[in-house]
Amino acid sequence: MGRRHEGVAVSEVRRRIGPEPLVEGSWAPFGWLPLADTDPRDGEQSLSFEWGDPHVNIIGHARSEVPATDDGLRCEMLYRHATHTQTIMSLDVDAVIAVAPADVTFGGPGDVESIHVFWLHPLEPFVLHRGTWHWGPFPVGTPWVRLFNVQGLRYAEDNDMVDLRSRAMTVDVVLGEAPSGR
Repeated sequence: MGRRHEGVAVSEVRRRIGPEPLVEGSWAPFGWLPLADTDPRDGEQSLSFEWGDPHVNIIGHARSEVPATDDGLRCEMLYRHATHTQTIMSLDVDAVIAVAPADVTFGGPGDVESIHVFWLHPLEPFVLHRGTWHWGPFPVGTPWVRLFNVQGLRYAEDNDMVDLRSRAMTVDVVLGEAPSGR
């Protein structure tokens, strides 16, 4: 399958990826996992809101917001916020999130390899670094996920998007059993 870009045929890059467990080491390039207040490392990392507009709310995503594949979901676009960190926690069901480091430009086909997918269990919070590209979280086995969300109130003014389809890139998130290693 190919696309044309400025008169030149471009091969489409398709990546199939299964979710990883959400664990501290593999999550570190994208953010951090909140720690118990008794952990000596608690407070080493902090939330950042350049515009001074931290806001807490409940949001949600429907599985129908993204294309389905025979064995999962398709990630066709990613978003990021340059002015603030974001904290998310599924309140009710298992979900998946795709992420990529903030410095990725998606200017070449190899950049799709920087995308990772994580399996999220209910009540398992995480923080996204400022600028981390993300898609979701989207529910795994149900139509809807409710999410506890802390982000900048004016996030819509700081909501960069990269359309992977227009760059001849697709990421198929293969769903199955929850990965072990939690």
